Amino acid sequence: MHLHSYSIKNYRRLRDVHIELASDISIFVGSNNSGKTSATQALYAFASGSKDKFSLYDFSSACWKDFDAIGNLHEGGAEQPGLPSISLDLWFEVAASDLYLVIPLLPSTAWHGTQVGIRIEFAARNPVELLEKFRTALSEAQAKASALKKRENEQYVPWPKSLTDYLKNELLKEFEFNYYVLDRAQFDDAHKPQEGYKPLPLGKDPGGAAILKSLLKVDNLSAQRHLADPATGTGMGAGRSEDLSKRLSRFYKRNLNQRQEDHRALRALFDSETGLNEHLSDVFKDTLGRLSKLGYPGLHNPRLEIKSALNPATIMSSQDTRVHYVLGEGAEALRLPDTYNGLGFKNLIYMVVEILDLHARWIADKEQRAPLHLIFIEEPEAHLHAQLQQVFIRNVLDLVNKGELDGGAFQSQTVVTTHSPHILYERGFQPIRYFRRQNIGGDQTTEILNLSTFYSQTPSERDFLQRYLKLTHCDLFFADAAILVEGNVERLLLPVMIEKEAISLRSACLSILEVGGAFANRFKSLIEFLGLIALVITDLDSVKLVAAAVEEDEDEDIEFEIPSTEADQPAVQKSGTTCLPSEPDALTSNQTLIQWLPKKQTVAELFAATDTEKLHEAEGGNGFKVRVTYQVPTNVTWNGATASLCGRTLEEAFGLENAAWCQAAAQRHVGLKLRGTLATPDDLASGLHKRVSGKSFDKTKFALGILTEPPTNWNVPLYIKNGLRWLDSVVSLELPAPLPESTEPAASVAACDAASASEAAE
Repeated sequence: MHLHSYSIKNYRRLRDVHIELASDISIFVGSNNSGKTSATQALYAFASGSKDKFSLYDFSSACWKDFDAIGNLHEGGAEQPGLPSISLDLWFEVAASDLYLVIPLLPSTAWHGTQVGIRIEFAARNPVELLEKFRTALSEAQAKASALKKRENEQYVPWPKSLTDYLKNELLKEFEFNYYVLDRAQFDDAHKPQEGYKPLPLGKDPGGAAILKSLLKVDNLSAQRHLADPATGTGMGAGRSEDLSKRLSRFYKRNLNQRQEDHRALRALFDSETGLNEHLSDVFKDTLGRLSKLGYPGLHNPRLEIKSALNPATIMSSQDTRVHYVLGEGAEALRLPDTYNGLGFKNLIYMVVEILDLHARWIADKEQRAPLHLIFIEEPEAHLHAQLQQVFIRNVLDLVNKGELDGGAFQSQTVVTTHSPHILYERGFQPIRYFRRQNIGGDQTTEILNLSTFYSQTPSERDFLQRYLKLTHCDLFFADAAILVEGNVERLLLPVMIEKEAISLRSACLSILEVGGAFANRFKSLIEFLGLIALVITDLDSVKLVAAAVEEDEDEDIEFEIPSTEADQPAVQKSGTTCLPSEPDALTSNQTLIQWLPKKQTVAELFAATDTEKLHEAEGGNGFKVRVTYQVPTNVTWNGATASLCGRTLEEAFGLENAAWCQAAAQRHVGLKLRGTLATPDDLASGLHKRVSGKSFDKTKFALGILTEPPTNWNVPLYIKNGLRWLDSVVSLELPAPLPESTEPAASVAACDAASASEAAE
């Protein structure tokens, strides 16, 4: 048995999400403030069964609006809508051998399948009574406020200003947990309930809380571990740090019962205690003697005696035992306190000890032991270098599975939240659950995508993408937007071009992937699945068709594919040689332009393509947005003449749009300086094409040559400029204008803002 998935409604920015878990390890990834921590805290809070872990700020911002709308309805009017609630649906995957564990969750005697579910709802205990109390409190407050002497520019509004204001203080009194049995047959494949479905409430004996506790134990290893550093011993932050010795002492104390029969340890403690008692008696003899001269102990008063209290429960607490780090071997070894080791190793040791401790406590429950143990580990990468992050995630499952005695009856599951591409590198696609931020109707919400679904749906692309991302970038999952570029030249020059043409993009989290024109289209499925914003900067790659390549010319010819004109037929293989875009009937060999955007084959069609044809976005506009940009004709002035020309690659386009600068002797190191007389702009275009197409042309040298020059000396090619400006318009990080001041009480607006702030903080 394992926890298959869970659904959350109205918790912070998680308005309505469903999260599937792997049976062993799942990895939550996404940019900051995407809801990863909320997804762990919601499950932990509900599993604890404690209302104290909830406040009004845990409700989604849209719920605040609903609360206040209901609070403003007149009493006795039309039937009032239900008050918002926070709910958690847990779905357990159950084998036939484990069926006896979930009998209370079977919806009927006719149940069949492999999944059972339970819903925990944090809802109003009595909505009608709650609203009556609120209206009474509101009426009394307004009456008392109106009796006050009015002042000029009076703005005082008494509590409660609104229903949300009332619930800030009264939520825990008015809300409670309700538990329900879920029928899997009433849910679709995405675990969405059928219209009108109402689950059956669980009875009071043994009660939903007891049933949940008998099935699942949830532990959380927080990201805020505050390991001590020598600098934190005094001053700001000292109170939040804790050294490793205290952490280890807690582990020792909790697992003490496993060492009660270790008589070698007990004898050592006895010998130490005897020697320490003699030492303490000698040290405190004079002090106790002086105390007696002051009248203590006096007649009938007990006398004082200082004795040691060494026992296994305290041997590692306080200062009795310290963790040391040993440098060197034998008698010459140097021993340093644990505070003098690096934070990375302390973090690693701490996580291992805590995981082992949590697992040991679960094992020690014996008769009360839940069959499932779910451990959330937040940001294990803190203070760890890349290789150590990979070592940890590679071996974390062994920590909880090693030494398991009960076979399949009991199981541990692990969920890791991370911002580390190195952890993703180690685990691949299947465990990833991607948290994607989105804005729907002004509300900040989150959509959660299961990468194992993508893995199963795209067998033709998944292996390539997984290998590519492992070799290059896994930071695609943390980016505000992605830029796919042709090669090394674009990757080197793009940061400088962003500085020149779209400087605000420096504040965005961009992932620049070097994919090449032949492979960019293979990212289509992943970008659309993840709902990313992407700019594809690619080359026109103009060619003219030739007969099938012969063996002696195979290095000169370019092989490419075009879609078949007949439906359901394989692509047609073509052969071509490079040519100027101005060549009559020129085609493109770029697979991104042919198969993805704008799906054109001839250069003439590509020149005529509109901005709409170069853009592809999800229906409704709330999802992926992909824009392609490639070389387009631009006016080139050379030797007193102007012509509309276009390069087939970045290097040619750069040489044309910076003609005078590139042909100056001072810029010979850039590599585009041509010999001989170039009478017309067409001669310049032809010469640049031959230079760039030649085998001796060094593209990396070209890029580095440009980087040595001040960016003010040259112009960004038009097609890249257009693409960056589009991306800047979509990924805008400019702060919105402040809301105008209102003369009316803005309690509900302020409340919604506060809820949104809570969501943003996860």
